[in-house]
Amino acid sequence: MVLNNKKILIGITGSIAAYKSIILIRLLIKAGAEVKVVMTDAAREFVSPLVLSVLSKNKVHILWHEQNEWNNHVALGRWADLMLIAPLSCNTLSKLAAGACDNLLLAVYLSATCPVVVAPSMDEDMWHHPAAKKNISLLKEYGITMIDVNNGELASGLSGEGRMAEPEEMIHFLIERFFRSTQLKGKKVLVTAGPTYEAIDPVRFIGNRSSGKMGFALAESFYLAGAEVVLVSGPTHQRTAYKGLSVIQVQTAEQMFHVCDEHRDADIIVMSAAVADYTPSITANQKIKKNGDELNVTLRHTKDILQHLGTNKRPGQFVAGFALETENEKENAILKLTKKKLDCIILNSLNDEGAGFEKDTNKVTIIDQKGMLELATQPKQEIAKQILAYIMMRFTENDHLPKQ
Repeated sequence: MVLNNKKILIGITGSIAAYKSIILIRLLIKAGAEVKVVMTDAAREFVSPLVLSVLSKNKVHILWHEQNEWNNHVALGRWADLMLIAPLSCNTLSKLAAGACDNLLLAVYLSATCPVVVAPSMDEDMWHHPAAKKNISLLKEYGITMIDVNNGELASGLSGEGRMAEPEEMIHFLIERFFRSTQLKGKKVLVTAGPTYEAIDPVRFIGNRSSGKMGFALAESFYLAGAEVVLVSGPTHQRTAYKGLSVIQVQTAEQMFHVCDEHRDADIIVMSAAVADYTPSITANQKIKKNGDELNVTLRHTKDILQHLGTNKRPGQFVAGFALETENEKENAILKLTKKKLDCIILNSLNDEGAGFEKDTNKVTIIDQKGMLELATQPKQEIAKQILAYIMMRFTENDHLPKQ
């Protein structure tokens, strides 16, 4: 899990957006984090401390002292790896900017030795008021990280800026900004994903059922490992939540070839796209009308992107390809591995249940010149992590799989 054993302190203030803290805490726990909550007295009007305590599996801290027990604000501020105040009301914003200390949350903030992140929540007129803008500027000067507000429906019934970011957005923001690994820091990774569409005319095309899920999962795994990632994607509904991950959209095999060639300097290349092997020799300028019982389309080979990158591989570069097979799977994959001069080939078969196009799971076999590693059927995100681990082992240690 991405946030495994990370200690996150959530601060909740008096805002209607406090209801989102329930979802936020659930997501943090699911991602492996340990969560504690400190809230203002006013926040109790918007969200139940009992609910937050049950979800976080920790006592919720509100007052300086409760049941003859002092809440140690210094200990709380030093416990966390990160403090996130979400929602941050306009009132608490002004107090943070002024350095006020009239409640437990403010005392914890002033005692915090970890990074502090805030997610503002207020009506649009309040958000745009010069006083609020000045306070936001002061917090940034203090080194506090700001999660931008969204534009949307507000508690006043109006629509505009000031809506707090959604819990999922905040999780991705924290991971991207503070919790990415440094394993591949300074390394560039090129990943391809999805199908290509080869036009017959302005309406029709030759394509396949690739969803792009495997390629996007791989790109995100490499990005979270600290790499600079360029993801070249054919037409797909897949999107990444990580703003630092560069996604280049293409349509055709020819377009994908040129973009990949531009980024062939990558340290690691993983070609998971289902690139069309053939494209129409001639693309009609207008829609082809129905005329007769048959339509003959002449096809020509597309450029073999994987072979181009494999045969032109520079020393120290690692190139991996994917092979989707329906018969003689391992034999065909090994031929592809050798012919295209790859470091490894990742085989999956349409004959395996839970594998192939459009599914959330996959089953693959990693093959290199010295052996094979079979990965059981599991979510594509988990497959991506295991492929990453294998490539990291090969790339950093120049090691190989054991012989079978």
